[in-house]
Amino acid sequence: MPEISFIDSHYNVIDDEERMIAYAIKKIKETYGNEIKEVFGREIIVPKTPFPRISMKESKEIIKERGVKSEKEGDFSPEEERAICDFAKEKYGHEFVFITEYPHEVRPFYHMRDEKDQSLTKSFDLLWNGLEVTTGAQREHRYDILVKQAKEKGINAKKIQFYLNFFKYGCPPHGGYGMGPNRMIMQLLGIANIRDAIFAYRGVKRLEP
Repeated sequence: MPEISFIDSHYNVIDDEERMIAYAIKKIKETYGNEIKEVFGREIIVPKTPFPRISMKESKEIIKERGVKSEKEGDFSPEEERAICDFAKEKYGHEFVFITEYPHEVRPFYHMRDEKDQSLTKSFDLLWNGLEVTTGAQREHRYDILVKQAKEKGINAKKIQFYLNFFKYGCPPHGGYGMGPNRMIMQLLGIANIRDAIFAYRGVKRLEP
C-alpha cells in the first residue's frame, strides 16, 4: 500500500500510480511479453499516460445511457464496472480508467472531503478491463476533522484512539492506495478466475492451507 506525503490532492497519487503501472507493464512486456502471449494468448498492451479519469457522477450517466441499471448510488456493480471500462476502451482506446470523486457515504471516515462539495471525497478507484484493481484517496490528516468524520460514521473515537494519535500532534497532507496484486496478475495475464492467479487461494470459505 504506497503512501505519499506532502501532496496537493488525490490527483498526485493518481499521477504516481499510473506512472508506476505503465513502467511495470512496459518492463514485463519487454522481458516476458512473448512467453505470456504464447502461454496465455494475451498481448500485453503498455498503457499510455495519463489514464482516462471520469468522476463517479459522470460515470453513472454514461452507464445509464448504455442501458445498464445502477444497483447502488455512488458505487458500481460488476456489470457497471465492465460497462464503464468498455466506454473507456471505445472513447480513449485504454484498458485502464480512474473513477474519481466518490460520495462520502460509501468511503471510509479517513478519506478527505472535497472542499467545494462536502458530499464528495478526494478518492478514486482504478479499473482495468472491467475489474477494480486499486482503491485510493487523499487521507484526512487534521485531527479534529478525523474525529468528527469518525463520529458521523458511528465510530466510537475512543476505540480508534491509537490511530488518531498519529495525527494528534501534526501530520503532513498525504494519500495513498491499496492495490490487489492477485487482481493485477489476473488482468495482466487475462485469467478468468482469481483462484488461478493465487498460489494458495484463501476466501470466505477457505483459510488453510
